[in-house]
Amino acid sequence: MVSSRKSKPSLKAKPKATKRIGLALSGGLDSVVLLDTVCKAVQANSAKEPTEVWVFHIHHGLQKPADQWLEFCEKLAKKYRVHFDFRLLHFADQSQGNIEARARAERYDALTDLCIEHGIEDLLLAHHQNDQAETVLLQLLRGSGVAGLSGMPSNRANAKDANTITLWRPLLNQSKAELEAYAKEHKMKWVEDPSNQNTRYRRNAIRKEIIPRLEKIQPGVIANLARSADLLAQSQVLLDRLAKQDGKGIIETKSLKLKPLLAFANADRPAANNLLRYWLKLNDLAMPSQERLESWWKDLNAVKSDSSLEWQHDEVSIYLWRSTLQVAKPKVGQWVFQDVPARGKSLGLPADWVAQAQAEGRVEERLRQGSEKIQIKPNTPRKTLKNLFQESDTPPWERQAPLLYINEQLVAVAGVGVSYPHLASTGRRVLPAWLE
Repeated sequence: MVSSRKSKPSLKAKPKATKRIGLALSGGLDSVVLLDTVCKAVQANSAKEPTEVWVFHIHHGLQKPADQWLEFCEKLAKKYRVHFDFRLLHFADQSQGNIEARARAERYDALTDLCIEHGIEDLLLAHHQNDQAETVLLQLLRGSGVAGLSGMPSNRANAKDANTITLWRPLLNQSKAELEAYAKEHKMKWVEDPSNQNTRYRRNAIRKEIIPRLEKIQPGVIANLARSADLLAQSQVLLDRLAKQDGKGIIETKSLKLKPLLAFANADRPAANNLLRYWLKLNDLAMPSQERLESWWKDLNAVKSDSSLEWQHDEVSIYLWRSTLQVAKPKVGQWVFQDVPARGKSLGLPADWVAQAQAEGRVEERLRQGSEKIQIKPNTPRKTLKNLFQESDTPPWERQAPLLYINEQLVAVAGVGVSYPHLASTGRRVLPAWLE
């Protein structure tokens, strides 16, 4: 007798979600070594945690062989079978300002945009121990405090448009010599940037002239400088903790209350300086010079309680309004039309009317001119924007709100509302919203 048994259908394991990481690739030794080590680590760990690697190259256009570097990086990405994308930056006037700082800032912006575009939350950078030592010396020459002398952190969050990208520097404990030895052992190829030899740039001068002399005086100076940066970073953590304690009753959300701040400064100016720097850090702003700090204290001690003042710092405005210091960052965003549920009771603009206006190019954003009026509630008169901002207690720097016009009619004001006479309760409807 042959017995038969029905086999149970096998349950397929749910595929693991693939994680995405980004890697900044210049084509130089450091980033090429980083790419190689990351790809090997990802491959070795693929069974436990599937990971997709995206390589990003920033084409600055500042050097003649920049096109060749782009081609090299693209071919390298194909060799390692990883995804590749790039951005081209334009510097119309290379003589204006500090081209090093401008290029660095725009490079980070471009890398962040690439991460957001491809749904990546972690970006790897190839900075190493020598870079850290150079950074410490640069900051020391500038007269920086503890925060500046802490150098580059091993990781930090970079926020943009409600997205947060974490920047990682996994090679910070590796020296340039160690990276070179690894590259030669594995017979790797990379590109050389001729501008790295130009000692007209401060970082190159430190790399080529200062550090070699220091190493003759003190062997191991690169590792020692990097170690000092790490110790100072730990000290900065303690200073931030102290500022957080000192800020109770002074820091309110991301604002500073003037009266208790001045009282604290009169009792302990160094601690007040630390508190002010901590507040700037909370608002993602650069640290000020000692001269600028002293100038601010003079302004704050001289201003009357009911007066206002404005400072320009790190490309933003800092306002004193109603005895409170606040940071005013420029409004960057766009108007979008969001669908209103057809069966819902919410009001909205007639969708067909909006669509026709869009097709005819009669939907536009404008800035305030000073005499605009709008009715935002039923059974109320049209009011000037000035009156509406006063009623809502809107700070002066937020009153230059974006306006939405359709067919030459004001239909919405960011932060205020939508024109009530233009709203409908039936049919296909959309609602304008200002998204930053």
